[in-house]
Amino acid sequence: MTGNTVTAGAPGTLGKPKKEKYRKDRRINWWLTAVIAVFSLTILVPLYFTIVTALKTPAEAGTFSLPTSWQWSNFATASNMVDYPRAALNSAIITVLAVTLTLLTNTFVAYAIARNMDKRFFRFLYYFFIAAMFVPFPVVMLPIAKQMGSLHLDNQAGLILLYVVLGLGTNLFIATGFIRSIPVSLEEAARIDGAGTWRIFWKIIFPLMGPINATIAITTTLWAWNDFLLPLIILTNQSNQTIPLAQYVFSSQFATNYPVAFASYLMAMAPVLIVYIFAQKWVIGGVMRGAVK
Repeated sequence: MTGNTVTAGAPGTLGKPKKEKYRKDRRINWWLTAVIAVFSLTILVPLYFTIVTALKTPAEAGTFSLPTSWQWSNFATASNMVDYPRAALNSAIITVLAVTLTLLTNTFVAYAIARNMDKRFFRFLYYFFIAAMFVPFPVVMLPIAKQMGSLHLDNQAGLILLYVVLGLGTNLFIATGFIRSIPVSLEEAARIDGAGTWRIFWKIIFPLMGPINATIAITTTLWAWNDFLLPLIILTNQSNQTIPLAQYVFSSQFATNYPVAFASYLMAMAPVLIVYIFAQKWVIGGVMRGAVK
């Protein structure tokens, strides 16, 4: 009888602390939630103002009230004024190629440095690229523009190359920590089977870098699509202008037509906004995994 009593009471006795601990972990921090909710208004309020303004007439613009009549034609007008299809195609080409080349090059550089951090030369390269993150871009803006012009790279190809090179410091910082967390024994086993460095990277390391690659791809996409300064100083042919450049010309020529201008801004940020909404977990997860080391 004693054994039965102990056996019957054991699950309840042992399970109760676990259940209480689970409930304690699930407790909501209302103060922190309130702070985050207030901070989120800094994004939601301008976004709301952009959307409602894009659907108003010029006479109604400037207020937070909903439009009396929804002017969906503002989007068609903005598309025609800035030649949105061509500008969007240019931005898409630059973004896709920049992301592809970044993944193919920056990750391999990170792999080479991560596996040779004990050597002075590779350690110097690591800190050199990391230090480049702290150099303000306006300091090197004019030298870069002059150099790209002298090399006849003041076009889309030169702009793509700059995105790949200038993003190396941040991508190296994110990827190196993750690669160092991958066991070296996996590579040693592959070398015993006769695999070389290139095969080890593409068959073992690169597939394991899925979360980091997703983070690098998304951050590069947001940068290349929304960037204004680099296209402004690099691209000399107006037919190659990206969406931010097209909007700059539009806003300077038609500054008084705020609803059409805001419709153009909304069309420009909608693609990357949708991408980020669905991919934010990979961005946050990848940065945390890469920064832990």
